[in-house]
Amino acid sequence: MNFWEYLGSRHEQLLTDAFQHASAVFQCMVVATVLGVLVGVATYRSDWAGNLATTATSTVLTIPALAMIGLLIPVVGLGVAPTVTALTLYGLLPVVRNAIVGLRGVDPALVDAARGIGMSGPARLLRVELPLAWPPILTGIRVATQMLMGIAAIAAYASGPGLGNEIFRGIASLGSKNALNQVLAGTLGIIVLALLFDAVYVLIGRLTIPRGIRV
Repeated sequence: MNFWEYLGSRHEQLLTDAFQHASAVFQCMVVATVLGVLVGVATYRSDWAGNLATTATSTVLTIPALAMIGLLIPVVGLGVAPTVTALTLYGLLPVVRNAIVGLRGVDPALVDAARGIGMSGPARLLRVELPLAWPPILTGIRVATQMLMGIAAIAAYASGPGLGNEIFRGIASLGSKNALNQVLAGTLGIIVLALLFDAVYVLIGRLTIPRGIRV
C-alpha cells in the first residue's frame, strides 16, 4: 500500500486525530495566553519581577517533553490531563517574555498623556498599553503555537489525543508495511496544522493591528 492509498483508507481516523491535535493546541494556547499576559502585566514594571517570570518560564523549556509528561502521569494520570498541563506550561515562555517586552516598549509619553486626560491605571492598561503591546504579544503566541504543535505529538506517550498516535504506532511497528506511512501521515498532518494556524495568526494580525503600528 502506497502513501496515498494509506491516506484514503485511513482518512476518517486521520481527520479525527488532526481535529483532536488542533483542539488540544488551541485550548492550551488560550490558557497559556491568558496566564502569560496576566504574568506580564503583573511583572513588567519591575526589573527583578520580570526577570524572575522569564527565568521561571524558561526553566520549563529545559525539561524534555517526554520527561515532563512522564513526571505528570503519576500526578494527574493518563490521557488529556498531562497533555493539557504540559502544553500550557511549555506555551508560557514566549507569551510572558513578549508581553513584558511589549508593555515595556510602550512610549511613556503616551501613558503620561492618557494619565493627563484623567484615565485610571486600569483604563490606561486596557486602552493604551495593551493595544500597543499587542503586536509582540501576538508574535509570542505564534511562536508558542508552533512549538506546541510538535510537542503535542509526544502526548501520545501518555495516551493523549492527536496525530502523535499515528507517529508512535508507526515507530512501534517499524518493519511492517504501513509503518512509514503512519509516521509520514502524522508528521505531515502536524506540519499542515502548524501552517494553517500560522496563516490564521497572520490574518488576525492584519485585522487587529493598525497599519501604522505594523509599519
